[in-house]
Amino acid sequence: MGESPITTTRKLIVEVSNAKNLMPKDGQGTASSYAIVDFDGQRRRTKTILRELNPQWDEKLEFLVHNIGSMSAETLDVNLYNDKKTIKRSTFLGKVKLAGTTFVKSGEEVLVYYPLEKRSVFSQIKGELGLKVYYVDEVPPPPPPPVVAEEGEKKAAEGEVKKEEEKPKVAGEEEKKKEEEKPKVAEAKVEEVKPTPPPPAADDNKPKTEESSPAPAAETPPPAAVKNPATENSKKEIIKINPPTEIVKSSTLTVNELELRSLGNDRSRSAYDLVDRMPFLFVRALKAKRSKSDSKDPIYAKLVIGTHSVKTKSLPDKDWDQVFAFNKEGLNSTSLEVSVWIEEKKEENKSVETCLGTVSFDLQEIPKRVPPDSPLAPQWYSLESDNDVMLAVWIGTQADEAFQEAWQSDSGGLIPETRAKVYLSPKLWYLRLTVIQTQDLQLTEAKVRNPDLYVKGQLGGQLFKTGRTSIGPASSNSANPTWNEDLVFVAAEPFEPFLVVTVEDVNNGCSVGHAKIHVASIERRTDNPMDAKSSWYNLVGDEKKPYAGRIHLKVCLEGGYHVLDEAAHVTSDVRAAAKQLAKAPIGLLEVGIRGASNLIPVKTKDGARGTTDAYVVAKYGPKWVRTRTILDRFNPRWNEQYTWDVYDPCTVLTIGVFDNGRYKSGKDVQVGKIRIRLSTLDTNRIYLNSYSLTVIQPGGAKKMGEIEIAIRFSCASWLNLIQAYTTPMLPKMHYIKPLGPAQQDILRYTAMRIVTARLARSEPPLGQEVVQYMLDTDTHVWSMRRSKANWFRVAGCLSRAATLARWIDGIRTWIHPPTTIIVHVLLIAIVLCPHLVLPTVFMYAFLILALRFRYRQKVPHNMDPRLSYVDAVGPDELDEEFDGFPSTRPVDVVRIRYDRIRALAGRAQTLLGDVAAQGERLEALFSWRDPRATGIFVVFCLCASLLFYMVPFKLVLLGSSFYYLRHPRFRDDMPSVPCNFFRRLPSLSDQIL
Repeated sequence: MGESPITTTRKLIVEVSNAKNLMPKDGQGTASSYAIVDFDGQRRRTKTILRELNPQWDEKLEFLVHNIGSMSAETLDVNLYNDKKTIKRSTFLGKVKLAGTTFVKSGEEVLVYYPLEKRSVFSQIKGELGLKVYYVDEVPPPPPPPVVAEEGEKKAAEGEVKKEEEKPKVAGEEEKKKEEEKPKVAEAKVEEVKPTPPPPAADDNKPKTEESSPAPAAETPPPAAVKNPATENSKKEIIKINPPTEIVKSSTLTVNELELRSLGNDRSRSAYDLVDRMPFLFVRALKAKRSKSDSKDPIYAKLVIGTHSVKTKSLPDKDWDQVFAFNKEGLNSTSLEVSVWIEEKKEENKSVETCLGTVSFDLQEIPKRVPPDSPLAPQWYSLESDNDVMLAVWIGTQADEAFQEAWQSDSGGLIPETRAKVYLSPKLWYLRLTVIQTQDLQLTEAKVRNPDLYVKGQLGGQLFKTGRTSIGPASSNSANPTWNEDLVFVAAEPFEPFLVVTVEDVNNGCSVGHAKIHVASIERRTDNPMDAKSSWYNLVGDEKKPYAGRIHLKVCLEGGYHVLDEAAHVTSDVRAAAKQLAKAPIGLLEVGIRGASNLIPVKTKDGARGTTDAYVVAKYGPKWVRTRTILDRFNPRWNEQYTWDVYDPCTVLTIGVFDNGRYKSGKDVQVGKIRIRLSTLDTNRIYLNSYSLTVIQPGGAKKMGEIEIAIRFSCASWLNLIQAYTTPMLPKMHYIKPLGPAQQDILRYTAMRIVTARLARSEPPLGQEVVQYMLDTDTHVWSMRRSKANWFRVAGCLSRAATLARWIDGIRTWIHPPTTIIVHVLLIAIVLCPHLVLPTVFMYAFLILALRFRYRQKVPHNMDPRLSYVDAVGPDELDEEFDGFPSTRPVDVVRIRYDRIRALAGRAQTLLGDVAAQGERLEALFSWRDPRATGIFVVFCLCASLLFYMVPFKLVLLGSSFYYLRHPRFRDDMPSVPCNFFRRLPSLSDQIL
């Protein structure tokens, strides 16, 4: 008898720690709170903490996970209530809802404070709830061998006659056992369904105590065994109870589960609906059967379709089991011939190939298969001399399950560098090292001088140093040098083995001692703003000094930050590193990479003819996709479709086209890239457009062709989408404990290098040049072209203000008298009815924006060569942009570029000086630097105050406005008195050397 497989039992542990700043609900400024936790049809309740707005429970609640595979689709609901003993209703204090994707293994849990959510718009809720949620997998001990089977084996050895006599007895015993177990199983089913009450009603009814700990569960043995399934009996009961619990779960689905399931259904239903179906001829060569079964010579199959010819692997006695996919549009024959060949070794190590037979197929009669049809069953086809071959031939599309692993005719067969792959960026963390102080340093020259020390931290290739501090005599306070500085590293999973902390002497460059910290054992924090726990570490010197002192450090992995690994303006992911802070996706992004057209030759083939082997890389979040490489085509058709989960709509999708040179031991060449911001897309709408591919080369901008892309951004809930616009862009820790701009830039480029190195080590590798081009790693490098583009962007924004200023100047100069008269009337209405100003402004803005909705751009925005200023840039400026750092150009070229930058910097210097002078003049007016000017201003302020006391403000406003809009015949061409007075105020320009 075969042994039944041992199933793993999974328990979900929810530690309800405490709550902070709850809303008072008892009418006396306090609240008597308790928590109810629901998961997978099971409910648990904590104790009640009386009259406390910051209750501390510290209770551990256990839940049984019925279906381990679907745990990520479940949700954990935690509801807080105010316990009222006198009445039946309990007041709602808030709720927390966690998706199953945030559950972590035991040992990785951390205390996370979740903000309490409202149940409705009118709920008055505030505060946070601290939870630890993790799961534990338990393997029950193997069950003891059944007694009935052992008795049967003993009786079988005694003889057939005796065995026939005792068979009815054994059967009778088994029937009795089954009858005894039936009521137990029925009771277990009833008790399993009974503890699955519906969620709390809208009237805030207080849940009963029996719901959290049902009384029958304590009286009846089977339900008690379900709570702790560690014995054989409980294991049997779990297996029998699973079907009814699944029925209960399906009837109590929450809204988010339905949304996620609808997204999943859309994904499966809409596979390859954004691209064209490409017909492929699939041939599966499984194995061959020879008439001479004792032959050990290698055998292979050969497929011939017109000029296409390909062979299977040559194996002696193993099955081939290979699939070949031929692009039907590239076939130049109407028949397929499959022949089987055997390699016979002769004398002098020569091999002779002998054909065992051929079978032919007419392409017009080959059946078609479209998923989700089952795979076509292979069949035996007879060859000559009693030889057979097992084949399966059908017409399918790129959606066929066998396509990804098949030999593909349009991508060079089974070349790894030309296959379609999906890559994932490594998960990145910030590692914060806080250096506090050192003690008992064993310095060899401490008595001679006071050395300067600094602390160096190294994680892999990253190295950061603290500032210098000097150590004084043993009797002084500086005998134990103190730093209190933070060093932040970027750590990628799987982590580097050790973080090395070294104390070094500045003067002699020698190491005083070092300490190694195991990175995997470092504490992981989420969004807790409190400092991590500090520890003392012994410093190890050389062989002669096993103890060189000790150092006081704080080390933690910051999971509350998002590690930026791409340029900030094109970021595609803003989620925190900690899994506990993950949120459910708000939508689904589907991208169909259809094809490209009119590509320009990038390289030469056979030394004469130009060619392009193009493939596409798309990047969104941590997921990178790479299409297959279409060899030697200027109009390749990929027709591949990919999906991404969307967590924030204000993110950017990046798609790049490259020429594959790695399969020939070269480098990939940039063909162009496009970016599409998801916030500019309408939801549940398909965008099918062609985008121009432009790449900047040292010779100038060059159009490389066009790419055809289909995009759809699906969203199941408009409420979640709108709510995303009200939340901060980055996680909470970026605002509670922000990183400096310079430090953020250093960490970003460090993360870029880590991602580039990790993806380059994949198989097949995603080239370093590809990753750097997609991540825009050179945005910090000086470029005259980018500087001009940014300057014209600023000028474009200021042009709106300049247009408004010109319009006002036209009104005050009476260029169009009717418009000026209308403005006078509006001015009178605004002054006399000021309460109508804001309603009128917002209504005007509403009407203008509503009318402009018809003229919005219906094609997603792409990279604009005109905005990038690529057409009006010189060759020398482009050569400077492509120059490395440090420069490799001749001295004369570098001198010319330096003089040009000096000229531009001189203009910027003058502009900055003029702006500073205006502020200094205003400051001088109040600091009596020019006593006469300040005195004049003091007298003016006194007269103006008396005037405003006597004259109504509306009259002053109307008078000054009419004076400003007076007719040109009453206007002078000379500057006004206030302008003359302000320009005469002193600045600090005359004090600069």
